Amino acid sequence: MKKLGFNFVRRLWQESRGAEIAEAAAVLPVMFMVLLGIFWFGQAFSIYGAITRAAQEGVRAGSVPQCTTCGSPLIYSSYATTAQTAVNNALIASHLDPTQMQSLSPPTFTGCTGSVSLSCGSTGAACVQVPVQLLTSGQGGGHCGISVYLQYPFRFWLPFTSLNNQQIMLSASASARMEAN
Repeated sequence: MKKLGFNFVRRLWQESRGAEIAEAAAVLPVMFMVLLGIFWFGQAFSIYGAITRAAQEGVRAGSVPQCTTCGSPLIYSSYATTAQTAVNNALIASHLDPTQMQSLSPPTFTGCTGSVSLSCGSTGAACVQVPVQLLTSGQGGGHCGISVYLQYPFRFWLPFTSLNNQQIMLSASASARMEAN
């Protein structure tokens, strides 16, 4: 009788029928979560690239001379408006909604003319600073320039994780030297 019980347990231990199903049941949910994570992190990286390009387009457009008699604050506001329009157009081209954009609290720059025109809205607008003193490494002083800062929300969907339905703010910034007339 004892021998029969031992043989039954040994046979069960060596039996492999159904092992593949048990292994698949253990591995497939983990593999699904990894693939889902790759997809959502890829989406976040894609949006980060798009908002970075938008910030770069904004400073590129805002650094071009807007007038023939530069120097007044009205002129600098046209630089900021041009930069803001370029950022919005770049976001639309990337299939992102510009009204979702939020201003990022920018660092404080020294103005080239003593004051900095700061164009920051709470939502739906990038923060544009013009004219700012850009420091260049290895050279004394710096150049007058423009800077753009923005944030864009992204919501992860990873069930059974702490990131599920979690919103993070992706931020981007760019600065460029202003071109002379």
